[in-house]
This record gives sequence, C-alpha cells and structure tokens, in this order.
Amino acid sequence: MRFAICNEIFRDWKIEDVFTFAAKIGYDGVEIAPFTLAETVTQIPPARRQAIRAAAARQQIEITGIHWVLVKPEGLYINHTDPEIRARTAKYFCDLVDFCADLGGKVMVVGSPKQRNVLPDLPLEQATEWAAETFRHSVKRAEDRGITICFEPLGSAETNFINTAADAIRFIERVPSPNFKIILDVKAMCSESKPIPQIIRESWPNFAYFHANDKNLKGPGFGEVDFKPIAAALKEVGYNAYVSVEVFNFEEGPEVISTRSLQYLKQSFT
Repeated sequence: MRFAICNEIFRDWKIEDVFTFAAKIGYDGVEIAPFTLAETVTQIPPARRQAIRAAAARQQIEITGIHWVLVKPEGLYINHTDPEIRARTAKYFCDLVDFCADLGGKVMVVGSPKQRNVLPDLPLEQATEWAAETFRHSVKRAEDRGITICFEPLGSAETNFINTAADAIRFIERVPSPNFKIILDVKAMCSESKPIPQIIRESWPNFAYFHANDKNLKGPGFGEVDFKPIAAALKEVGYNAYVSVEVFNFEEGPEVISTRSLQYLKQSFT
C-alpha cells in the first residue's frame, strides 16, 4: 500500500518544503489543496505548475491529486437553483481537472459540503440531477486527461446531500464513466450505521481513493478507530492505490501529525 499526506496540514510551508519533508519521513505521495497555492487555479500559470511537478519529482514524491477544491474561489455551488452559478462551477471543475493533470496528479476529490447542501424547498431529485449535470463536462475532460474525479460522501453533520457511500455510488451512476468514482473517508464512514470494513467491501470497485483519519478529526492512530480491520478489508477487495492522511485538527503540528500517522498506518497494514 502507498501512503500520502495532504499538504494543508503544513499551513504556511512552501509546497517544495512539504515534498522534501514528506519524502524524508517516508511518504510516497502528497495530495494538494489548491487553496493553499492560490485563490483560484486559473491564477497558477503553466510554468509554476511545471515547477511544482518538477519539485515533487526531485524528491521522488508523487502528486497524487487535489482535494478541498471549492474552498476558493467563493460563489461556486454544484446544485444551486441559479443556472449561472452551476455553469461557473461546471467550468471551474474543468479548470481543476486541467490543473490536476498538469501537476501529474491522477485523482480529484470533491467533498465541498458547503457548496452542495440542498437549498430550502428544493426537491432532492432536482438537486441531484442538477449536481450530476454540473459534473458532465468535467467528467469528459477527466477522461481526456487521465484524471479520476472522486465524489465524497460526507456525514449529515457536514451536509444534507450524499451522506453514505451507497448514496454516492448511486449518484455517480448518473454520469456513467470509468473516470467518475467515489472516495472513502474513515471519518465520514464513522457516521454510517455499517461497520467500516463492510462499507469497503460493498463499495468496491466504485471507489478509487481513500482518506485515512479518525472520527475525532485527527490523524490515523490519534483516536479510537482501529485500522487493522480497515487495512484487511482494503487488501481483501484488491485496493492498491493510495491511502492518504487527511486531518482537520492540527493541534499536534504538522511534523508530529505526519510522522505518527505514517508510523501507525505502516503498522496497521503490515
């Protein structure tokens, strides 16, 4: 199993320094949150994209992909009642696909709970259809550029739209493509009624990426979640892509979070 770390835990570090540190402590990849680099990916010119890609390559770090994609710019929404907002969002998804591909990434994770909540009085079916339509052009662009867009189910405390892995699978089936999958996230799966290993087995082969964290918002090994059964289930179904550390509570600091998370994951997957 290959392990990656999300760069936003490093706060104000230069992305080149993140690659260097990640490689030093034994990570295989880094996952990038675009908002840590610029207000919008369209502000990142081709030369800078190539420089980021080259910096990762020098450290033998793979840029696995991007996530937290709608934190910036403001005003985007996948199932808004305003068609112009949906159109801008659809276009920006295409820009994000291009950005991910230019960096050498393979996966674009779409969580963005605040930009997908079903608005008051909007029927769920209509919201779902609008959301699917928002993805159609970017899924085609993803096919052309070798990117897999992974839609992320999130708990009901974060959003009222697509709360379970089963819901997410039904959603991506509205835009049939080998490049439109889901991502499984441990924290999110903790909010489901099913055991996490069961969700993994039932979701395969519809997920293409995996986030490792704990229901306490910290890294793997920083809470109560036992990753041994999770690792066993991933191995059982044949998942061999990245397990990427994504945390939301940074109080231990990036060095401790990244180092202890990786040590715990390697122990769990042994």
